[in-house]
Parts: sequence; structure tokens; C-alpha cells
Amino acid sequence: MRRTALAALCLAAVAGAGLTGCLPGEDKASKSSQQPEEAKHTKDSKGTKDSKDSKGTTDAKGKKEPFAGLTGGEITDRALRATTGASSLRMKGDVPDEESGGTLHFDMALNKQGDCAGTLGTGDEGEAELIKTGDTLYLKYDEAFLRAQSKGEPKADVDATVALLAGKWTSMSATGADAEEIASFCDLDQVLGDAEDGGSDATRGRTASVDGTPAIVLTERDGKDSHTFYVATEGEPYLLRIDSRSATDPGSITFTDYEKPVPAQKPEGEVLDLDALS
Repeated sequence: MRRTALAALCLAAVAGAGLTGCLPGEDKASKSSQQPEEAKHTKDSKGTKDSKDSKGTTDAKGKKEPFAGLTGGEITDRALRATTGASSLRMKGDVPDEESGGTLHFDMALNKQGDCAGTLGTGDEGEAELIKTGDTLYLKYDEAFLRAQSKGEPKADVDATVALLAGKWTSMSATGADAEEIASFCDLDQVLGDAEDGGSDATRGRTASVDGTPAIVLTERDGKDSHTFYVATEGEPYLLRIDSRSATDPGSITFTDYEKPVPAQKPEGEVLDLDALS
């Protein structure tokens, strides 16, 4: 997979979400999960549950070996097919923000219909809530985010923007030029991109647990860069977590809530129509 790895694709997709382009008067813009815990195995440990993708053999101690007989690359390819085949999921993580030089935090649920709901923020400079349902994009910025994104602007203009928008839901057409970039991040197919191309040379590692879900650890290297994948060993072989150690795409992402409905509904109460305002 190398540079077409799901890790690189997701990190690039998230980092490319142009929130500032959705602020009125702005030009279109060009929280970390816990570390997985290694599984504790004892003499009384039971084997993992069989499934069509994670069947294993039983060793002398009666313990199941996940994905028995498969190479790390074959397991990774199965995980990519399962993950890209999901109709919805939730992504949570931290990636570098090239524009600000800081870190972008995100927690987003999204599906293949282009609906999404969650939060995006940079470092300690506030965050924005985001909902996209149908052809409408809803955003709510906190004051810290608005001030951070308006650095260098006249104070009177910044204060006016904060007074107008801080803590209030706004809406705009998801197909408009200002919203196009961030709206594309809500489309699961676009975020996952060409991740199912396969061709991984990942190596198998230990077993682990990601938020209580049994997993196998796979590592893929490309020079000094490496991607570590945690793949579920029970049920569908979904990707549970990616850790990317790379000069260009460092960061971590966890994947949860596969096939669950995305909570994307129009916000209640007053919503400021930015299209009409513009």
C-alpha cells in the first residue's frame, strides 16, 4: 500500500478539510484516542470467535490463532476490503495541520451517502461542530476557533464576526464553492479513496486490544516511514486503529461504529443562513 495506504489517505483527507472557507467573507481555504492495550493471555484464556474473515487454528494450549496461515499483507488486504465496504463508520484522531503548523483534532461519523456529524478543531484554538445532511452543511464555531482563524484581521472585524457567529448554528449549501471542500470530507467513499487497491507487504505482529476489541497488529514500512494497523480478529476484519509514523503523514486514527446510523439531523432552534447573508 505504501503511500496509497488507508492511513495516508485518511490523514490527507482530514487535513484537507477547509473549515475557514465556510466563514462569511473568507476565501476558500486551499482528540486523540487512548493507546491500544496489549491483550493479556493466561492459561485460562479462550480463543477468539470464528468468522468468515478471522478463522484460526487451535494451538497446543487450546488458544485460537487469528488469521492462521495468512501473511500480514493478506490480512491487511482483507481489512481494507472490509473497511472500504462499510456503509458508515466513525473516525477519531489527530493529524498535522500543514496550514497552521499545529495539530488537527477530529471526531466524525460519516457514511457513503455523504452525511456526517462531529467536531473539528486545531490544537487549543477552539473547535467547530459540523453536520451535513442532504445538500445542506451546518457549522457551529466557538469563539476561540473564530478568533484563531481571523488572526491578522482588523479587531473590529474579528469582534463583529465573533458576535455574529460564536456559538450559533449556521447553514449553507453543501454544493456551493465555499462548502465543497469540507463537504467532500463527509463522503466516506472519497475519504477512503483508493485504499482497497491492496498490494500490502505488512508484517504480522502481536495480538492487542483496541477499546476492548481483540485485534492483531500489522506493520508496514517504507524507508523511515511506518504504518501500524490494528485489525479486528472477531467478526468482520475491520480496521480499528492506524498509527502513522511518517515525516509527511504522522498521526493516529481510530475507527468505530461501523454500520451504525450517522446522527446527522438539522440542528434545532435558530439557524443562520450564510448563503442569504452573503
